[in-house]
Formats: sequence, structure tokens, C-alpha cells
Amino acid sequence: MSSLEEIFSSWAQGPGTTEAEKCENAERAVKKAIAADNKLSRLDITVFAQGSYKARTNVKQDSDVDICVRYNTGFFDDYPEGKTRADFGNVDGHLMFSDFKDMVGKALVAYFGASSVTRGNKAFDIHENTYRIDADALPTFEYRWYTGRFNADSTHHYHSGVAFFPDRGNRIINWPNQTYDNGVGRNDATGRRYKRVIRILKRLRNAMQEAKIGSAQGIQSFLIECLVWNATLEAFQNDTYTADVRYVLANVYNRMLKEEDCSEWGEVNELKYLFRPLQPWTRQQALNFFDAAWNYIGFK
Repeated sequence: MSSLEEIFSSWAQGPGTTEAEKCENAERAVKKAIAADNKLSRLDITVFAQGSYKARTNVKQDSDVDICVRYNTGFFDDYPEGKTRADFGNVDGHLMFSDFKDMVGKALVAYFGASSVTRGNKAFDIHENTYRIDADALPTFEYRWYTGRFNADSTHHYHSGVAFFPDRGNRIINWPNQTYDNGVGRNDATGRRYKRVIRILKRLRNAMQEAKIGSAQGIQSFLIECLVWNATLEAFQNDTYTADVRYVLANVYNRMLKEEDCSEWGEVNELKYLFRPLQPWTRQQALNFFDAAWNYIGFK
């Protein structure tokens, strides 16, 4: 029977070559679908992978790769209090987001076929085949959060992200580039143990879900990444993965017990608060999951 350390060592490993190639094939295929469309090919659009596949924190049960289809000419924007887009020299765009999403959907259906594309509330699901992994193609606009500061060249400073409107619901803002860059930096600072612990906890969640443990149900992969992000750096300085996981679970759990101790925690991007009302998870859910994970492992 494998020891806990042997199990964690196996779970810590990144995706294999074949899986990585299928992810790249999915991204390449979406790019071809956009380029093949007569209307979209004329627009300034960037297609790129984001999320756990991009960060290489995915595990086998992560079912799909997130592909962002970002329209760069128009953008959503937010400004300092009391300021408007006119103060920053910006004007209204000519393309509505809903029209852009419809255009992307038509292009995907034309390229992949109607039976291979399903429109979801947020993204278009492109079904997997032997060549590529299942992909979610997410139409977005650039999102600009103007800070009121100026760059060295006297242009207005802003944080650049992506934003979109689901078919049902309010606007959602994400920060894929900042999330990726911060994750790489933390991984380098911890001798690559940061992403390995994330993979271990994701595989642990999957095992708990298979065991029908209620506290593991509905726990999103990105929430796990953000919780590990908020662990102290000392958590990744142990000799074994078992010790790292023990430290992360205890450290993060204890600091989440009081709301005031974690109210300023951020997502990996550090531009979005981790525990605020608009998030799809709560502090209590995170507490319950970490408590159940500790017990499931058998830590004392």
C-alpha cells in the first residue's frame, strides 16, 4: 500500500506531454475558427489559453481548457470616483458585447460543426475529440481599471483585464495575465512547490468528491489556487509534500477563522478580493473544505 507521501508525490506532478499537446491543439483550433470567419478576421482579436491549463496547475479531472477570445478595440472601463470616460479621452465603442458573442458563436459552429459546439451561459463548449481536449471558448472585451495615476510617458495608467456579460447575470471581471504572472513568481519563490501543492489539493478534492464528502462538493479549482496563494511562504519550505500540505491546511484554516483576519485576502491576481459578496464561494465553504480535507487525510 502506498504511503501518503508517495500518493502526494504522484499527485504533485504536472500534466503529461500528450495532455499538454491536446490543450495546445484546442487553443490552435479556436484561433483558426476565428481567423476563418469573414467578419471576425477583420477585427483586433486575441485568442489565448487562461486558467489552470495555462498555469499548469490542472489535474486530469479538470475537464476542459479555458480559451479567451478577447476583442481589443472596444473595452469595458471603470474610473476613479467622480471621473468619466470623457476625462480620459475615451469614447463609446461601436460593437455591442452581445453581438460579439453571437459572432463568435457563429464562427465556432461554422468551423467545428453545430454538433460540436454548445452555447453556455458564459462560454461556448467545444467538445473534445481524439486530437484536442474539451474547451470552453469565452468571448470577452478588454477591461480597463483606470487608477487616476499617470505612466512615465504621461498616458493614463490602468490595469488591463477581461470582462464579459453572461447570458444571464451581471458583468464578470477576470485578470488572467496578472493571475498567471503572480503564480509563476510564487512558484519560482517556493522552488516550484507552490503549484505542486495546488495540484495535490485539487486531486485531494476529487478523491473527497468521489467519497461523497459534502464539504468537497462544488469547491472550485480556482478557489483552491487562491487559498494556497494566501498561505505564508514558510508553508513551502518543508522536506516533504505531506508536511507542506499539513502546513498549508493549518495555516490558511486558522487565519480564516476570524473574518477580519482574511477580509483583505486577494485572489492570485491581487486585484480582486477573495471573500466578498459577489464571489461564487464563501469563507465558510473554504473553512469547511479545509477542515474536511485535514480529517480525510488523517492529520492529528
